[in-house]
Amino acid sequence: MSAEVFSYESLVHAVSGAVGSVTAMTVFFPLDTARLRLQVDENRKAKSTPAILADIVKEEGLLAPYRGWFPVICSLCCSNFVYFYCFHWMKAGWLKSRQSTPSTDLIVGIVAGVINVLLTTPLWVVNTRLKLQGSKFCNSDIRPTNYSGILDAFKQIIRKEGVGALWNGTFPSLLLVLNPAIQFMIYEGLKRQLRRGASRELSSLEVFIIGAVAKAVATTVTYPLQTIQSVLRFGQVNTPAKTSKLLPSLQTLKGLLVNRARKLGVLGLFKGLEAKLLQTILTAALMFLLYEKIASSTFRVMGLSSSHYKRR
Repeated sequence: MSAEVFSYESLVHAVSGAVGSVTAMTVFFPLDTARLRLQVDENRKAKSTPAILADIVKEEGLLAPYRGWFPVICSLCCSNFVYFYCFHWMKAGWLKSRQSTPSTDLIVGIVAGVINVLLTTPLWVVNTRLKLQGSKFCNSDIRPTNYSGILDAFKQIIRKEGVGALWNGTFPSLLLVLNPAIQFMIYEGLKRQLRRGASRELSSLEVFIIGAVAKAVATTVTYPLQTIQSVLRFGQVNTPAKTSKLLPSLQTLKGLLVNRARKLGVLGLFKGLEAKLLQTILTAALMFLLYEKIASSTFRVMGLSSSHYKRR
């Protein structure tokens, strides 16, 4: 597998995935703002996504839905580059020109996800706080933050909370590697079914639909954990003082889930799901569409398109 670590093919996948995800997230960024606000601010009344965005604009200004765009895009670019690179590097080394299977895609996706989480969680902790900085919360227990930028946020978190705070939410994030793993397993499986063994490019509509279906299933299954992940990353809710740990325990995770369910009901675990599904489905579908087009065009220029599609 070491021979493929620095292959051009893996690099093409990584760059294509990063560019596709950044473009798609920029287009649908306000939907992610609505989702995050509903997850973190427990006292905010759950409404439709347009109503939540209207409230945010009314309370905080026209540009509020795009607050924190730059750190999110930086984190997303790094995260998807790492994930796509690891996924295709390990898959190429494992298969050695053999046909892929759903179980292979799932296992490779999980391993790639673990590597991605451990490397990029600090970026996501910082971008979550910057994205919510200056927001008007309905929950009075939330403490305000004052960061001047990405580097300042890193410095303040390390100084005030310790280095371990940069990995807040790592435990649910490690569990959530199932999200992209399930997504890629379904996406690659549907892609193989549509091709039926033929080495052909899928149409834009086909890529968009299977990308949307794959993300919808993965998001719905793992959404409660995503909510707890956002709460832990934000880390500004007044709770009894505890030492920051690199990996919040399973007991802590269970406690947060049970506490939220008691406070908001079982459906409270899915608060913001509508906004999340709308955002994540459209973003993932557009991302996969751009990723496939960029990758296929690049491979065609490199004269690798035929062998590339046969291996996948």
